[in-house]
Amino acid sequence: MKSLSEIDTIAKRSSKAMGFSWGVAEEIGKSIRLLELFGLPGIKTLNQYYILKAKEKFENLDLINEKNSSIKYPYCPIILGINFLDQIRNVEKFQKITFNKICFPLLILPFLSKSSEIIGKKIKIKFDNFEFLLNFNINISSNFLELKLPKIVENIEINIIENKDNFLEKDWNNLYKLSEETFVDENDSLKKSAAGAGLTDND
Repeated sequence: MKSLSEIDTIAKRSSKAMGFSWGVAEEIGKSIRLLELFGLPGIKTLNQYYILKAKEKFENLDLINEKNSSIKYPYCPIILGINFLDQIRNVEKFQKITFNKICFPLLILPFLSKSSEIIGKKIKIKFDNFEFLLNFNINISSNFLELKLPKIVENIEINIIENKDNFLEKDWNNLYKLSEETFVDENDSLKKSAAGAGLTDND
């Protein structure tokens, strides 16, 4: 079994060989490592993308807007992912971001995952019948099991989810009330036994 370090290195070096700068290649290596760590087919998908990239053209998206439409070709998932991550503080205000066509969308997930960590909010991406929830770069939840992911998808939607409690206020109040039973009123006895109490200064 290949180690995560080996996966990172091979993904990085192969990306440099495909014409990406070393800086971008390093980000790709980290992203593929993350996909494999989360049990998603990073190496397989990257390999498929590079085979297609050698024959097809893809569009780079430099500035992320609320609605993004490629002019002619599908968006490159790597450049899109890197720019999404770089611009996440500005992109965050949109809450909902759409794209009309992306190639191998699985490859943008690690960048969305890192973006989720930066802004401290969950990010959900939907395309075709697939949904992925990015949780602060800790894990990726999805309805993807053994289904075959498409090479090119249309009508992609990314939602930045506002933080909110995952419980009802009454549940919180019940537990809080229960926790109050552990509270102890401060009295003279406690004050005397508190740290530092009763010590004499011999200086």
